[in-house]
Amino acid sequence: MKQFFILFISFFTFIVNAQKPCDFSTNVTDSIGKYKSTRDYIVHERNFGNTSSYLFFSLVLTDQTPTLNIQMIQKSKDFIKATCFDKNSRLFVQLLNGKIITLIAMDQENCGTSIRDEKGFNNRISSVVFMFMKNSFEDLKSSPISYIRIKSLTETQDYIFKKEFVSEMDGKTYSPENYFIDTLHCITD
Repeated sequence: MKQFFILFISFFTFIVNAQKPCDFSTNVTDSIGKYKSTRDYIVHERNFGNTSSYLFFSLVLTDQTPTLNIQMIQKSKDFIKATCFDKNSRLFVQLLNGKIITLIAMDQENCGTSIRDEKGFNNRISSVVFMFMKNSFEDLKSSPISYIRIKSLTETQDYIFKKEFVSEMDGKTYSPENYFIDTLHCITD
């Protein structure tokens, strides 16, 4: 009976601590190579008055090169200034264990795209791809995110990560603090 109880507790612990399944938007292997991309995941959302901003993460593996794609979407009745990225742009990830991980932007200049919708809102969509530094995966897999700092060509923005929030955009619950813990295995294992 004692062995059965220990086996049951071990099995239950394994199930609770198991990795979350990977949710890919693209998973292709062909003669050119391999490409995997996780679905966009909201890690930060801010709604105030007539202004909204969203920050999405997705992980991409292109022929054994893992990257983090960030998409910033801003919506406002007012003018939205451009946020430009270049090879000197950086992403600093502050983990809850105190470590800071730096990711470097790929060598692409990008100031996003501005679109005016039918309701009279100005929308700015900016995307940037960051490369992971060597030996940063274990820290990212083992500790939640406290906040991030995005240093672009035009400004520096800080985002405090919540343990969990319900998005006003789609009504779903997101856990941005554990983003890398939950999804990094999808492109590194």
